[in-house]
Amino acid sequence: MVQSVSVDPDRESEPFIELDPTGRYGRYDELLGYGAVKKVYRAFDQEEGIEVAWNQVKLRNFMDDQQVIDRLYSEVRLLKTLKHKNIIALYSVWRDENRNTLNFITEVCTSGNLREYRKKHKHVSMKAVKKWSKQILKGLNYLHTHEPCVIHRDLNCSNVFINGNIGQVKIGDLGFATIVGKSHSAHSVLGTPEFMAPELYDEDYTELIDIYSFGMCVLEMVTLELPYSECDNVVKIYKKVISGVRPKAMDKVKDPEVKKFIEKCLAQPRVRPSASELLQDPFFNDINDDDENDDEEYTSNNFWHA
Repeated sequence: MVQSVSVDPDRESEPFIELDPTGRYGRYDELLGYGAVKKVYRAFDQEEGIEVAWNQVKLRNFMDDQQVIDRLYSEVRLLKTLKHKNIIALYSVWRDENRNTLNFITEVCTSGNLREYRKKHKHVSMKAVKKWSKQILKGLNYLHTHEPCVIHRDLNCSNVFINGNIGQVKIGDLGFATIVGKSHSAHSVLGTPEFMAPELYDEDYTELIDIYSFGMCVLEMVTLELPYSECDNVVKIYKKVISGVRPKAMDKVKDPEVKKFIEKCLAQPRVRPSASELLQDPFFNDINDDDENDDEEYTSNNFWHA
């Protein structure tokens, strides 16, 4: 999970702290966000004239944990294969041997993550929440129908980013994502406990765990409350999840249509709908896609410098 840091709107022209090997991307000293594994800085693409995000991992912090390093490389390799307007795009990746860092340049979303954006803007219509939800589903549908299928495994509101000026959301932070074969089944226990589907704990699951997490995202967007916030430790959350006890936040959802939609997402795997099926749900009947080409895959003039 990446924490956001506030941005100073009155910044003057400033020097780059670091350049990528090609000289195209320059990193500023301003931190946009940080997590357990990486820091994200504001940066600039001099060729395209656009702001970007410079993700930097100090590999020396993980020299004793090859799994973390492998996962990071896997995130970057995976991101390079994905091109969809509701998935954060990757432009460049390289390892700096001198500084012992892994660096990758991604597109930046102007308003940070959806959790903090929603907290900042408390008065939001159900229509807006539905628009965000539909875009998340489109991103998930792209991942799940990708060849091979991609399971995100850590979908939550802090891993969904937003361009608030146009209401566009994008799924990011694919560090826990996995590629699965034709069986569409995976076996590692990973994720954020409040958003993890019960079958994930059984270590036998499919891409439908992302739908469960998506349901919890909708619940958080509607109630402004983290699921299972009534629990003060992970064990209590685990016990409630595996026994099918819903978060107390569900009691705050007064609209029966919204509650029914969330319950569909949290249903047992055998009856839980796919992203594609949910996109056809009556829940979205009053949401018209603004862009006629909304369902076409996002394409861009990305340049890879691996």
